[in-house]
Amino acid sequence: MAGTRLCPLGPDIWLADGPDVTVLGFRYPTRMAVIRLGSGGLLVWSPVTLDPAVRAELAELGPVAHIVAPNALHHLSVLQWHRAFAQARLYAAPGLPEKRRDIPFDRTLGEAPDPAWAEELDQVLIRGNLITTEAVFLHRASGTVLFTDLLQGFPPDWFTGWRRAVARLDGMVGAEPAVPRKFRLAFQDRKIARVGVARVLGWPVQRLVMAHGPVVTEDAAGVLVRAFGWLGR
Repeated sequence: MAGTRLCPLGPDIWLADGPDVTVLGFRYPTRMAVIRLGSGGLLVWSPVTLDPAVRAELAELGPVAHIVAPNALHHLSVLQWHRAFAQARLYAAPGLPEKRRDIPFDRTLGEAPDPAWAEELDQVLIRGNLITTEAVFLHRASGTVLFTDLLQGFPPDWFTGWRRAVARLDGMVGAEPAVPRKFRLAFQDRKIARVGVARVLGWPVQRLVMAHGPVVTEDAAGVLVRAFGWLGR
């Protein structure tokens, strides 16, 4: 996708890519999802930088009602969206409200979907990781599972120089999306992590969307099983 234009993925779900961001010298793409709920309101997952083109397209789809930061790393554009859509409720993954006290979050995400989107989305927290607790979502109508950082799959030529070597060692680059090694090592409580992952593997997944990787439309459920096989049972 070029720029941040909304691209339909399935019934009442759109994706948009935002500008790249640089973290510790590594360049990361950004991606958000927009889901239209039965109420007519829009849920924005992992919002990217808001530009006039996307704002105009959103106005045609419905009012922005819910803005979701799915982990403690994906928060850079939340305040911008809050200022643009002051009526929308803000949701944060556990740990983020303490990290970003300047953002007036309305609610912290839990194990069960919020009543506002329980008909359209399922959700689970992947806990036990020192880096972040990630909320993973399933859009039922399209069979789309949404991951932010726990799964990544960069093209082989995305990084250059020493960063390419580090990315390969970390598992950010490979034949299939994978859990980067730094996140694997950060799972201090694998038992509780397995509980959340087991729920995700039990979902009827048809598509896999990642903030940092391609959209997977073939054997998405199998990709998930292989990606988390290292976690054991």
